[in-house]
Parts: sequence; C-alpha cells; structure tokens
Amino acid sequence: MNRILAIHASPRAERSHSRRLAEGFLAALPQAKITRREVGRADLPHVNEAFIAAAFHSEPGNRPLTMQADLALSDQLVDELLDHDLLVISTPMYNFSVPSGLKAWVDQVVRLGRTFDLRIEDGEAQYEPLLKGRKALIVTSRGGAGMGPGGELEWMNHADTWLRVALGFLGIEDVKVIAAEGEEGNPDAFRASCQQAERELASLAESQWTRP
Repeated sequence: MNRILAIHASPRAERSHSRRLAEGFLAALPQAKITRREVGRADLPHVNEAFIAAAFHSEPGNRPLTMQADLALSDQLVDELLDHDLLVISTPMYNFSVPSGLKAWVDQVVRLGRTFDLRIEDGEAQYEPLLKGRKALIVTSRGGAGMGPGGELEWMNHADTWLRVALGFLGIEDVKVIAAEGEEGNPDAFRASCQQAERELASLAESQWTRP
C-alpha cells in the first residue's frame, strides 16, 4: 500500500488553491494510506537555541531529559516522514518563497543522524542523505506567471526551487512540481492554469510514479 504524507502549508483553508489541488490528487488515490500534517494553519515552532544544542549534542544516544523534550516534536515529525514513501507538499509562493510554517517544518526534519549524516574525510565535511528512495510532489500556486522553468520570472522563484534543494539534501531527488500561476493577474488565465494543473495531477495519479 502506498503511504503518503501530505504537508499543507497555506494559511488559507477552503480558499487555498494549492490545498484544493493537492486534495484532488489525494482523492484519486483511494487505496493509499494518507497522513496529513498541517503547517500553514498551525503554530509549528521555529528552531531555537535549545533545539540546536539538543540536535547537535555530542552524545545523541545520551541526551538529558530536557534535551529530549526540546526535540520531542522534531522526533515526531521525522518519524512521520520516515514512515511514508511519498511526500506531497501543497504550498503557495509568498514573497518569492514559501510560508514560514513550511520553513519551520523543514528545519524540524533536517536532522543530523536522522535524515542526513555527516562525516569528516581529509578535513572535509561529507554529507550523506538518509532518505534515499522516496519521492515528493510539490503542488503550488503563484500569484504571478512565468515563474516556472524557462519562464521570464523564473529567477524570482525561491519556493519550489528551494524545496528541491532541501529535499535533495535528504536524499529525496525524485521531485515533481505542478503549479497554478497568475492568481493576481487575469482571472481567466488563472482558471485555465488551475485546470491544466488538475489535468497534470490526474494523469500523475494514474501513472506508475505514485507506486511505492
């Protein structure tokens, strides 16, 4: 059975285009086991000094109870990520990047010894991703148009491009991006873009790519 972790990052509920598109994709996979994690309409804590001290403790297997408490949510989120083989992230682009709740989630799951490892060879840091073999789908909406690959405003896109880098660092390199563009421009053009995204998602749901 396909195990899907869906991360919803929009602060909007029913008015969220990225959320609606992603849920349409998930509905087309009735046999999948789906876990939803809300990071757009939930107060996910950002990394702080206590988190950093605990995450980089010299003896990870012997952390004091206070440090274990500082990492409790992070451990839960990492376990959740490890328990699924397909990651679906729905997110709008805000001010050229992602909402802060999604950034907070990424910071919580990028963990030394859990989702990536580090070793020193000849004085150089060598990073080892620990999440190889998983796939990710990014479903996004953008106020502007032309921000996808080859678009005239591609240089302004620090949302799905940043997610590709973060996920790739953990070993998730098979990443697909499906976007609806132009919400703040021509309503007819945006409607057409959403319809195109829906068709792409429907085709993806029927493909072998979604299989574990």
